[in-house]
Amino acid sequence: MADKTYNTILYDLDDGVLTLTLHRPEKMNAFTGEMMMEMIDAFDRADADDNVRAIIVTGADRAFCAGADLSQGAKTFDYEARDDRPDKAGSAMKDGEIDWSDEKVRDGGGRLTLRIFESIKPVIGAINGAAVGVGVTMQLPMDIRIASTKARFGFVFARRGIIPEACSSYFLPRVVGISKALEWCYSGRVFDAQEALDGGLVRSLHEPEDLLPEARRIAREIADNTASVSVSLTRQMMWRMLGADHPMEAHKIDSRAIYSRGQTQDAKEGVMSFLEKRQPEYPCKPSEDMPSFYPWWEERKYS
Repeated sequence: MADKTYNTILYDLDDGVLTLTLHRPEKMNAFTGEMMMEMIDAFDRADADDNVRAIIVTGADRAFCAGADLSQGAKTFDYEARDDRPDKAGSAMKDGEIDWSDEKVRDGGGRLTLRIFESIKPVIGAINGAAVGVGVTMQLPMDIRIASTKARFGFVFARRGIIPEACSSYFLPRVVGISKALEWCYSGRVFDAQEALDGGLVRSLHEPEDLLPEARRIAREIADNTASVSVSLTRQMMWRMLGADHPMEAHKIDSRAIYSRGQTQDAKEGVMSFLEKRQPEYPCKPSEDMPSFYPWWEERKYS
């Protein structure tokens, strides 16, 4: 099922696997405010649709995402000077000073990565080409990243006079370690797919023609064999426990999840399908069957 309502992305749902394609091929899929809002909307739709079992994010043509659209020149990152960013319209000044809690101050890449972080569907990044700036930082909250041998990566912010954005100071050290994260961000250099693999940024490399088939194979393994509520809970448990201060916090959530899931038809089906040597058919849905203790975290506000 393809959707034509977006201007900068493609939304294609096929048999439980949603493919989101960054689609500004004439601009190497450079990131804009409109793309940010459309991607957030697409993740909202995916979470609300029980037919979506896994999400693949990739880019059109030869690039994944070449970073922020620099067509505004010197005022690219001076948002008050721009009239093409409705999310930044107006001044963030209050009583003669910048109001740092004003929504207009918020980084657009961070809005997107936070939304991906909050996804209840597994997310696979299929990095098909150039991925620099926000093109690489948006990948960090994706669960599995695979790359084409033609892909290139770069945390180029210091070479543009800005700093790593999109919550990458949280995600990147957790993905690749603090030393590698700082090396890549200090230098701002662009590096190849092999270095991304060696540094732990991506899981595997594939020839360009094999990249999407491998992403779909991973997605199909999830969609065809697992209980969707279990996958949704697992995703949130794993990501949110990265910030826990003691394993007891994980034990609390594990215990509640096992106890509640054990009473569901999903758990009964999981055991019986195994014993009967048949494909499982899990009836529970993330839209209506998440356990009563979910969500267990306190929502964080921008302030």
